[in-house]
Amino acid sequence: MKYTKWLQATNMSETSLVGGKNASLGEMIQNLTLCGIKIPNGFTITTEGYDYFMTYNELNSKIEELVNSIDSTNEILFRQTLIRIRTAICNGKIPCDMEEEIINNYNELSNQYNDNNYKMNEELGLDGYVDVAVRSSATCEDTTNASFAGQQDTFLNVRGYSDLLDKIKGCFASLYNDRAVEYRNHFNYIGDIKLSVCVQKMIRSDLASAGVAFSIDTDSNCKDVVLINGAFGLGEMVVSGQIRPDEFLVFKPTLISNNIPIIDKKLGEKSYKMVYSNVKNERTSIIPIEASHKKEYCLSDTNVIKLAEWVVMIEKYYTKLYNKWCPMDIEWAVDGITDELYIIQARPETVCSLQEDNQLVEYKLKSKDKNIITTGIAIGDKIATGKVKIMFSLDSRDNDVEFEEGDILVTEITDPNWEPIMKKASAIITDRGGRTCHAAIVARELG
Repeated sequence: MKYTKWLQATNMSETSLVGGKNASLGEMIQNLTLCGIKIPNGFTITTEGYDYFMTYNELNSKIEELVNSIDSTNEILFRQTLIRIRTAICNGKIPCDMEEEIINNYNELSNQYNDNNYKMNEELGLDGYVDVAVRSSATCEDTTNASFAGQQDTFLNVRGYSDLLDKIKGCFASLYNDRAVEYRNHFNYIGDIKLSVCVQKMIRSDLASAGVAFSIDTDSNCKDVVLINGAFGLGEMVVSGQIRPDEFLVFKPTLISNNIPIIDKKLGEKSYKMVYSNVKNERTSIIPIEASHKKEYCLSDTNVIKLAEWVVMIEKYYTKLYNKWCPMDIEWAVDGITDELYIIQARPETVCSLQEDNQLVEYKLKSKDKNIITTGIAIGDKIATGKVKIMFSLDSRDNDVEFEEGDILVTEITDPNWEPIMKKASAIITDRGGRTCHAAIVARELG
């Protein structure tokens, strides 16, 4: 195969070929499934496939010319130029031999998971096509220095040949998302960035639960704790910060003893969940959660402990691989049909691991006003002051005032698209989200 590679055939030595996310999945499939950790199978479109697509459609020189013309001081022209680049990529054609290779792999993956429980309704005409997540995997992401979390696009519940091929091109184009370019500029990333794509069997967590886990407490830097966030439905609601998830803290030293390792549980505000859509041409939809479910935890204690054990195993493996302590940021899902737990991503944590171990920095509020106006979940541990600016969206028509350096951002939710505003803010207050969502990860990286 010239342009694709199965996940089990790759590892961390091939990040330039399959990107950080895919290389990590391959590394775990090769070395950690033997320990009982379950990881859904899939295949990659390699960076050689990306290069072939770009060359075949004569896009490299066109994009280089457009990138060189970008005036970062002119926000409107900056965004218009990136739209032109993404449109050119999405309008490109995947070469016939590359398309055939992708479809052959997709057919093989469909055969591996040929279970009636996973098939769509007959009226949609998609029986036999397996449901996959199509995920971007850039060569610069998921390193020990920067996560690049959520910068490129992911598409869920993709089925059928044409849908798959379109979403692969969508991943290629997302290398030039506004947020991705802004993020690379912020970290002064200079280099030849390429994109690989992961086509991975989806776990039916829309019928169960999913979320994020860290092998460290992200605020206290406590190495002896596994932090787990989760909610009912597909994990995108947790990752994107659209809800306040359930939170579990597990104490590592008692995982291997007879003592109870779960040291804290907090019930989230789970009003909605993301599920597979029954509407044609819609892959997912967000629906209300039944009132009786809102007061239930999304994970059983048995699965909390099993997940924590897997997180510790993954941390130990990558610490040995990198020959230095390597706390991990992990995405997990429970299949509602089989009731089995899966790991669907793992990347090095990029904030706590880079801080000085021998320093304790303390912030104190000098204000004598003791009246508390509002409370919430803390992300990080700094204290800031500034003028409050309430923003309803990124659309300037929704906002009466210009956001200035040092202002405090108050809004319903942020995602990586808000990064230009987040970089200016001295503090951020949102109605929704947990401390392990992408926006929280990026906010910590931005300081």
